[in-house]
Amino acid sequence: MKVNQFPDRIIEINNEDYLYFGGTAYLGLPTHPEFQKLLIKNISQWGTAYGSSRSANIQLTAYENGERFLANYIKADAVLTVSSGMLAGKLVIESLIPQTDYFFHFPDTHTAIKAANSLPFFIGEKLNPRLLDTVTEKFTILTDAVPSFHIEPIDLSVLNLIPSHKEITLVVDESHSLGIMGTNGCGIFSNIDLPNIKRKIMLSSLGKAFGLTGGVIASDSEFINQMAAHDTFVSSAGMNAAFVQTMADASAIYLQQHQKLKDNLNYIDTHLIKNKVVHFDPNYPLIYPEIEGINEIFTSNNIIVTNFKYPTDTRDLNRIVITANHKKEDLDKVIHILNQNQF
Repeated sequence: MKVNQFPDRIIEINNEDYLYFGGTAYLGLPTHPEFQKLLIKNISQWGTAYGSSRSANIQLTAYENGERFLANYIKADAVLTVSSGMLAGKLVIESLIPQTDYFFHFPDTHTAIKAANSLPFFIGEKLNPRLLDTVTEKFTILTDAVPSFHIEPIDLSVLNLIPSHKEITLVVDESHSLGIMGTNGCGIFSNIDLPNIKRKIMLSSLGKAFGLTGGVIASDSEFINQMAAHDTFVSSAGMNAAFVQTMADASAIYLQQHQKLKDNLNYIDTHLIKNKVVHFDPNYPLIYPEIEGINEIFTSNNIIVTNFKYPTDTRDLNRIVITANHKKEDLDKVIHILNQNQF
């Protein structure tokens, strides 16, 4: 299906309107009028692109403003913005290779934080024995904050089973939790407090909930300073300066839209019949219905949800995405269909 406008809560297909419950614009910002005004104002000041290195002699204050906002929002010592979430992941992995003896990855870890020769964290349902042996070494553990097809944050308490002579760096991809989970949408980074983690690093796309093309890396100041001096960062153009400044200017809008999203999720939680074939958590804006033919039922009711087949699975995946822009009457239609077809 091809559309000629941004797919917000309503999209037009073949001259017919459909409710849309897909995409990743969780806070509904790409079409938010006040957000767009801020972005247009900042493009007028900072231009449409700035191709120079962040390490050049001319320094744009937009980066300082936006990164200060993000550090406070995420509750991190320091952050660094880059041009995409994928670059953020690759830059972190590149930087950690010389500091790491072995990488381990949780199941379904995103491509952005995959490392060559990384070992599975679990073998079957048990921890990889390599994590538990008597050798003193440095491990980096890679995970998504919320893995694909999940509706709850990853349980990291299992890291406490790793013996203390292993030095652990934890890397968490928060592309689908930043702006959504935690206080005011700060993500899960600030709540990770495990005694045997020496360093924690968070990275995220900003093109999902935050509504702006770019990426962010958050950690302690020492690591962020390492990132800023890394060859890949120095030789790359930064995130669009107008976008970075817009984040700082839109701080109140982020909070307002996060509250609207929470209100929508609480509304669904109140009215949706709880059943094992509909996977939903009121703290996360995705619903996974395991109902035969549900995509066709939605389409016949002029509702479009994300539908695709994963390469490793024979079944169609249907994912209902809730955003801050959905209205109660939109939610009612989805809730009614799910409640009528669960049994």
